[in-house]
Amino acid sequence: MTPRHLRLGVNIDHVATIRNARGGRHPDPVRAARLAAQAGADGITAHLREDRRHIADDDIDRLAREIDLPLNLEMAATKEMLAIAVKHRPHAACLVPEKREERTTEGGLDVVRGQSAIRPFVRELVGTGIRVSLFIEPERAALDAAVALGAPVVELHTGAYCEAWAEEPGGAKARRELKRLEDAAAHAAAIGLECHAGHGLSFDTVGPVAAIPTIAELNIGHFLVGEAIFSGLESAIRRMRALMDKVRAESHGQKSA
Repeated sequence: MTPRHLRLGVNIDHVATIRNARGGRHPDPVRAARLAAQAGADGITAHLREDRRHIADDDIDRLAREIDLPLNLEMAATKEMLAIAVKHRPHAACLVPEKREERTTEGGLDVVRGQSAIRPFVRELVGTGIRVSLFIEPERAALDAAVALGAPVVELHTGAYCEAWAEEPGGAKARRELKRLEDAAAHAAAIGLECHAGHGLSFDTVGPVAAIPTIAELNIGHFLVGEAIFSGLESAIRRMRALMDKVRAESHGQKSA
């Protein structure tokens, strides 16, 4: 069944990236989270990296205390990050792969070969009452592994689709990558997983993904922060929210017809 409301999680990492480029307190990621709430976001995502290149520990402290929206903590499967998650108890924790040298997350978590290493983190987070999601490639084997690990949610990596669209909008490669996402989202629903998606989505690429009926949430950050330079953060989020709502409403209309 198609969720009538497609949730939007706004990732505020790169507000902190800009702040950290000069130091000090401006621009404030917590202020960005408040603006996101006003603009129609359903949740806030923040990735606390090992090297603290953008979001800092104090940002997580303040987000947990001051923001009413659900907080989704993106984190590597390490003892340090587990302790921080257990301390703050965010609404959700999304386990992601992390390499110090990468500019951004380069792909999905290897949940097929890494089950024995990941399972204790999923177990403890779930036991603490945190909703666990796994950031994975849109592949059936990864989805089946997520079920075996006991995670209730997966987030499909949309990077390959967005890169293919950039090369040729609507081209054959983009269509193939979109089909991978569609098939993965359908399989997720069939095996009882809630399905989210994100990475690299923009005004141009969000529509086809928002139309996938079994996706419940999109997480978008870098594009919105970049667009804010030209139109303002609230305006960028409101436009993304409107595009998502339009596509989902049309999907329901077609289904009803």
